[in-house]
Amino acid sequence: MIQQQFVNKALETIKKDVSIIGLAVGGSWLTNEVDEYSDLDLILVTKEKISDDPVKMLKYASSFGTLLSGFTGEHVGEPRLLICLYDDPLLHVDIKFLTLPEFYFRVEDPVILHDTDRQLKDILSKTDAKYPFLDYQWIEDRFWIWMHYATLKIGRGELLEAFDFLSYIRMIVLSPLLQVKNGDLPRGVRKVEMNLATDDLSKLMLTIAKYDRASIIAALEASIKLYRELRQQLFPKEIKIQIETELKAIEYLQIIKAKN
Repeated sequence: MIQQQFVNKALETIKKDVSIIGLAVGGSWLTNEVDEYSDLDLILVTKEKISDDPVKMLKYASSFGTLLSGFTGEHVGEPRLLICLYDDPLLHVDIKFLTLPEFYFRVEDPVILHDTDRQLKDILSKTDAKYPFLDYQWIEDRFWIWMHYATLKIGRGELLEAFDFLSYIRMIVLSPLLQVKNGDLPRGVRKVEMNLATDDLSKLMLTIAKYDRASIIAALEASIKLYRELRQQLFPKEIKIQIETELKAIEYLQIIKAKN
């Protein structure tokens, strides 16, 4: 397994570096689902803060193997993350650079690979991982404005924008809600093909359009239908439903749909 091969080589370097407190691994490694297509999700804990200096981050990453290139993860809201591609073996590796105090706050309990003075294991034994749950009100407050936006794009003939926006809705709203419906955390939405019930996956597939005005409208309508079903099944009573915004967005969609 190339992932284990990479880890073994990186550990040889890490164990010699007194600036490193420990190394841990998360993601698919935790559930024994690593295959030939899996990346590595590493957590490097250092004595000094590294994540505010991309040059230092790259220097550490370069010491673990044949680094082809790497960049920081601001686009996913995590500037402490260095996203890397290595050679020999060719492997995608994400390295999150943390200090010991930052290791307390985590969404999962990683596997410890190297731990100076058992400091990481001590933190894991005394604290709990907390995965952020979906904010249903946040979703409801945005969904119908998003639907109106997609409809505007269709009306103007900006079909590629509407097409791409449907993908955004699947990733941000529909897939996470379906994961919750199926008793899973709203994570790993890229694996919905493997995780979802057949009926749920079939409904999600209806939100995938062709590059065609009628198809994009049908996919938008399927997204709305699925969202309404999930909202009814999952949302608690205290969530404020944006009824007026919903009705106006649906009304406008029907106007655009009726145009040639």
